[in-house]
This record gives sequence, structure tokens and C-alpha cells, in this order.
Amino acid sequence: MKRTISVMLGKGSVNHNSRQFKATNIEAERTPLNISYCNTPIKDVYHELFDEALQRYNAKQKRADRCIDDYYEKIRTGKQEKLFYEVIFQVGNKVNMAAESEDGQLAAKVLDDFMKNFQERNPYLKVFSAHLHMDEATPHLHVDFVPFITQSKRGLVTRVSLKQALAAQGFIGGTRGDTEWSQWVKSEKEQLSQVMERNGIEWEQLGTHDEHLSVMDYKKVQRVKEVAELDETISVKQGKIKSIDKTFEIKQVELNKVQGKLQIAKTKEKFITENIRRYDDDPDFQLDDPKPLMSAKTYQERIAAPLVRKLKDAIRSILHQFFDKTRELKTALDNATRQVEGLSNRLQRYKPELERLQDVEKDYKRLRRGLGDYGADEIIKAIEEKEMAEKRTKVKHKSYER
Repeated sequence: MKRTISVMLGKGSVNHNSRQFKATNIEAERTPLNISYCNTPIKDVYHELFDEALQRYNAKQKRADRCIDDYYEKIRTGKQEKLFYEVIFQVGNKVNMAAESEDGQLAAKVLDDFMKNFQERNPYLKVFSAHLHMDEATPHLHVDFVPFITQSKRGLVTRVSLKQALAAQGFIGGTRGDTEWSQWVKSEKEQLSQVMERNGIEWEQLGTHDEHLSVMDYKKVQRVKEVAELDETISVKQGKIKSIDKTFEIKQVELNKVQGKLQIAKTKEKFITENIRRYDDDPDFQLDDPKPLMSAKTYQERIAAPLVRKLKDAIRSILHQFFDKTRELKTALDNATRQVEGLSNRLQRYKPELERLQDVEKDYKRLRRGLGDYGADEIIKAIEEKEMAEKRTKVKHKSYER
């Protein structure tokens, strides 16, 4: 018989684990089959572990504001450490180890034997609540503990720390995928597999974390993966929108400049038009009568007519240049206007998608709050490890094909 091993971070619902609160998935008639190993109030555990160290710490403080009134409240309201952790162990799944089946009874026996030595194996993980559940689909074990260390060189001599507690038990973190937690989980799986072997069950190692997750946790993993991908898409889209916004601003500035030039051109056009009328009609710009010593014909042919032609040619040239420039400015204005309208339309198209992605980002943050930063990071880490393994497998296949 081969069965998988699942080790998952739990939500830490002590009331649910002890069945003070019963969810809808509970089969109440099987609740008496549950095993409760311990259920000590967590505040009592904190007093037991840390009161002496707290008194020693406060006695050394010269300033009253540095004293800690309640270590439990300090950890509960702080952000560096969690009050406690919950880990769930399971052998097989609801298909091959259903709680009502004979195999399910065997799984319960294995988990019971495994739990008996848990505290002895983990002296720095103070177990205060532990329950074996037989009233759900598959037998599984909830273990809630407070990780602590002694002989700390900062803060309380005895204080809460998961990382240091696991290090004190010999699990020293290495790479991102080889943390203290992952090493400890691997070790506990090995311990559980030994108990399974004594009961005729071989550990089926599937080579990926995904297969060891319950259906609900598998969905959480997929959700975290999808949201992480969408989060990356959000960043890309936001970058594109920022780029469009910047381009839009540049085009708007260019449009304003063109509009300014067009306004100046219109003013000049008005001025020239008015002056043309002056050249044609104003007496000040008409030629005087010929002088007595010069005949009218001579005056007209030699002086007046050439001068008038030059003036009119100059005016026509100026007007042609002005109208050409006006057409260029109008074309530039039309182009700039179309570009701004195009960018505005693109920006409007992106906005609904950005709003949708922002909603997804909010869901991602809610999911992290629900799983806890540590739990979410572990799930994401498991996904990254799986993806790296798949990439390595693809590279090997390609090399074989060559």
C-alpha cells in the first residue's frame, strides 16, 4: 500500500480544532472518535514560558517606557512574530483513506503513533493544542505550538522565534528553497513515513508539493499563482498607462504650442487683411498728382507704376508665405489633435482593465492576510520550486532530442 503525506500550515482556529465550534463539514456522529491530546489556553502557555524572562528583562530597564507589561499582547499586536503556528498532518486523501473506511482507521493509528513523540522531537515547539480529527472526510492531525528559544542575546532571554527555534533543533536555513521550515517539514515527513512503514504503508513521494495539498489548499495555491501572475500583469499595464499618460502630456504640450502659433497666425492674418484694405483704399497710400515739370505719362510709367507693382508683388509674396505657413500649422494641429484623441481613447480602454486588475490585487492582499505572510510565501515558494523543476525537465528533454 502506497500513500502520500501532506503537511500544511493551518489557520490556527483552536475553537474549531477542539470542536467548541463546529463547521458544516463536520460529521457530528463521528466527533466522539476524535482524539484530544492537549488543549491548554495559550495565555497560560505564555505565562509558563516567558514570565520569568520578562521579569528579568524589566528589572534591567532604567526607563519605564522600555518595560513590557504583557508579553502575550506585545507579540499579538506586533508584526515580527506570530503568537503561534498550526501544522496539519495527513496520510493519503479522502479517496484512499476515507475516515469511515478500514484504511482510514489505519491512517488514524499512524497519526496517533506519530503524535506521541512529537513534543519529544521538538523541544522548542511548545505544543498547547493537538487534536486528531475523525469526523471529517479524511483523518488528519492538528498541532498548534508556540516556537521559542532560550539564551537569546537580545530582548527577553526566552522569547518567541520560529526561525531560531528550528535552528536550535538543528535546521539551519540555506537557499530560498531550503529554509529552516522546509527542512523541518521534510524531517517530520521522514518521521511520519517511518511510522507508516511499521504499519505496512509505503510513502508515495510524488515529487511536488502540489500533490500533498488538500483540495482547498490546492485551490489556494492556484489562486495565489494566478494572482501573482495578474499582479505582474498589473505592473506591466500600469507601466504602459504611465507611458501613455506621459506621451499624452507631451502631445498636449505640443498641441498647446501649435494652438498658440495658430492663434498668432490668425492675428497676423487679420492684421495683414486690414492693411491690404488700407493699401487699396486709404488715400495716404495713393500716388499724388504729377509735378508741373513732369508729364503725367512719364511719372506714371517711370515712378508710380513700377513702385506699385513692387509693393503689390511684395504683398502677394508675404501673403502666399503666410497662407502656406497657416496650412502647415493647421495640418500639424490636426495631426496633434488626432494623436491626443487616439491616446485618450487608448487610456480609456486601459482604465477598465486597470480597475479590474486593481480589484484582483485587493483579492491578493486579502488572500495573503487569510493565509498569513508566512503561509502565502511558503505556497508561492512551492510553486516556484515546481516551475524550476519543470523547466529543468524541459531542458533535459530538449537535450535528449538533439
